[in-house]
Amino acid sequence: MGVFGGKGVDKKTYVAFITDYKSMMYRIAFGYLGDEAKALEAVDEAVYLGYVHRKELREPSFFKTWLTRILINECYRILRMGKREVIMEVLPEQGLSFPEGTLSIKLAVQALPEDLRKVIVLRYFGGYTIADTALILGIPEGTVATRSRKALKILRVELSEEEGGDCYD
Repeated sequence: MGVFGGKGVDKKTYVAFITDYKSMMYRIAFGYLGDEAKALEAVDEAVYLGYVHRKELREPSFFKTWLTRILINECYRILRMGKREVIMEVLPEQGLSFPEGTLSIKLAVQALPEDLRKVIVLRYFGGYTIADTALILGIPEGTVATRSRKALKILRVELSEEEGGDCYD
């Protein structure tokens, strides 16, 4: 992962890591925010804040987790700023191609209670393991597993009801 000194992360290592990790950061931010422009804003701000504070990181093995927490905090800041806006008011359809049914999935994930949505976004949008998700959120692994099962059950019900005949002509 590069050269880590005793004092945080050096510039070259940080830039190399961001180059590899930025697309995953976007998926996580999009999962939280449901809006392309806001997700890009959150990633840009998190990358900037991470760079500015990179020397403060004490344990290099937590670099990815540390940066993900910065990103999540930035997503919450953006959500607080736009509290009155309707999430998913504008869909990022231009320039992106989504598989059939993705809109339904995105809307269903956005409708989950916050504690369940956090777990789903990190596990399935960010690709984190149960252990990493627990570390990032500061909760026990068993709680992550329980919330994941509960959220997936809710999503299955929501998405199966939609397939069952509710048409939107």
